[in-house]
Amino acid sequence: MLRHPTAGCAFLACLLSVCSLPAAVRLPALLSDGMVLQRDTPAKVWGWADPGEGVSVEFRAKRYSTEADATGHWTITLDAQPAGGPDSMTIVADDDTITLRDVLVGDVWICSGQSNMTHQYRHWQERYAEEIARTDERSIRQFQVPTTAALGGPLADVSGSVWKTATAEHILDFGVVAHAFAAKLHARYGVPQGIVLTAVGGTRIEAWTSADGLRAFPDLLATAERNADPAYVEAINEAARRAREAAAPALDPDEGSSGPVAWFDPAYQPRGWKPITVPGWWEDQGVRDLDGVVWYRSEIDLPAAVAGKEAKLKLGRIVDADEVWMNGARVGNTTYQYPQRRYTVPAAVLKAGTNILVVRVTNHSGKGGFMPDKPYHLQIGDAFFPLEGTWTYRVGQAFPRTPPTRPGITAQDQPAALFNGMIAPFTKHAVRGFLWYQGESNTGDPESYRALLPNLIADWRHHWGLGDLVFLVAQLPNYMAVDYLPAESNWALMREAQMEAASHTTNTGVGINIDLGEWNDIHPGEKKPVGERLALQAMRLSYGETEIVASGPVFRSQRIEGDRIVLEFDHVGSGLVSRDGEPLAHFAVAGPDKRFRWARAAIEGDTVIVSHERVPAPRFVRYAWADNPDFANLANREGLPAAPFRTDGKDTIRE
Repeated sequence: MLRHPTAGCAFLACLLSVCSLPAAVRLPALLSDGMVLQRDTPAKVWGWADPGEGVSVEFRAKRYSTEADATGHWTITLDAQPAGGPDSMTIVADDDTITLRDVLVGDVWICSGQSNMTHQYRHWQERYAEEIARTDERSIRQFQVPTTAALGGPLADVSGSVWKTATAEHILDFGVVAHAFAAKLHARYGVPQGIVLTAVGGTRIEAWTSADGLRAFPDLLATAERNADPAYVEAINEAARRAREAAAPALDPDEGSSGPVAWFDPAYQPRGWKPITVPGWWEDQGVRDLDGVVWYRSEIDLPAAVAGKEAKLKLGRIVDADEVWMNGARVGNTTYQYPQRRYTVPAAVLKAGTNILVVRVTNHSGKGGFMPDKPYHLQIGDAFFPLEGTWTYRVGQAFPRTPPTRPGITAQDQPAALFNGMIAPFTKHAVRGFLWYQGESNTGDPESYRALLPNLIADWRHHWGLGDLVFLVAQLPNYMAVDYLPAESNWALMREAQMEAASHTTNTGVGINIDLGEWNDIHPGEKKPVGERLALQAMRLSYGETEIVASGPVFRSQRIEGDRIVLEFDHVGSGLVSRDGEPLAHFAVAGPDKRFRWARAAIEGDTVIVSHERVPAPRFVRYAWADNPDFANLANREGLPAAPFRTDGKDTIRE
């Protein structure tokens, strides 16, 4: 019997490269209706069957045949095909037939990384409302891989996903970065674009590297090998659970939830509540070092014209978790700090006059409360009612300090685990290249990342076996508080590591995003430009448009001339500019002592001249070297920002 996988297929039975489903010929989930095959290169069709069973594939008027091997695997390689479609593909085994419909041939991209790659249009419906409304691109397809971490070894298949078209029915499910990338290429070349979106928020690069690819990192490889033993993992997690239970003190109940009248109930009469400013942190407003639960309350006066109407409630970002009530009706909750809070207040909840908004905030470490510089308002139709200002608060619960305990093993955090579950199943599928937006979770150790990123590039290329496939890296944008003096920065070191990976490995490009971040959000809203800048790199590296300006200025060398330094750049395009029209900023200069001072910087032709009156013998320069150099403004006339760089410790000095 021949069948196609469904959500009920137990893909965990195929933990390794051997699948042993008896008498069930099947295809992997990726090879399904609506799929995109890579053009102009031999493409594989594969699956599982009884050993020795004959299998044939018919595609574009040609028939290909093979037999399943002794382990039940079969693979057929199609001739290289030109772009086009839709076509049908027929797979025949014995007397049964599968017909795959709506198959396109175009360019396929593996889009991976962490949360900024996973973010879909549904997270940004207001920001990208225009794009969402006009998108109708049946030739752009996405296959989103479900989060699957496998400690025991590479999986052969995944379940629970299908190919979707970039049309009104599905566009909210598309990753913004990946779709923006594909849409720009599709508009330019008219070639179908396939996105395999395989990314997980909060994950490290080690998890995306195969065990074989970790051989240059013995500690990581040893961890991956230990984790392959289920008994070891179970023992570690059980010990961690017992340690947590032993260390956990008995908690007093949350007063706001356990009293005779809950604090969100309109019948509750608040007593002893104190004023507090929203947005802001409670630690900055008289609540010292509290990890626990704080209740916030605000009274909103509304006119009769908006009573009973549905409303949109925006509460910025809350650190860490929240639960929200309006007039006693629960309207939403979020369990972690990163998403912006956008809740719907149902019709009939709001009333004319005083409305009571109550927010229960839980914080486990660091400062708790409401993140500044985010939207805080109630929107009813075209009317906006601001929520910033003085609220009242009361502490509901204080968490005692507990000693740290040994953590357990979370599968998606482990070396090779995400490669096993979310990359390995697709290495037979021919692709044009890779998009990589990751690094935030590795900023604590940028020096290791300097070796791990080029290693991952080589590892993936090895597993696909198609040569030096193009690899495109989204450089980390600006983030966190602004330093107004020259400072050291792990985020700057990470950006440097990403640039070095591109310069030291062939066919690798970097999209520079130093102008697209937000100081208070690790998930900045400017995601479409990230994808479009990666598309420019693809046009240059993969599509052969060598004359295209695909990057902002990239530092090439420096020349010391007395009391000034002359900086030279690649990717100048049609000329260097200040992108905001202001004097160049965020250049720092130092002498041999490496004590950096903000420098005077000016554009002269295709160079930048830097100097400082207190540095008569300048030696080194840094540009945009900070977590968040939000006033760095060097760019080319094409509007692409210059990459951050430093010259200290680099062989870039010309006397």
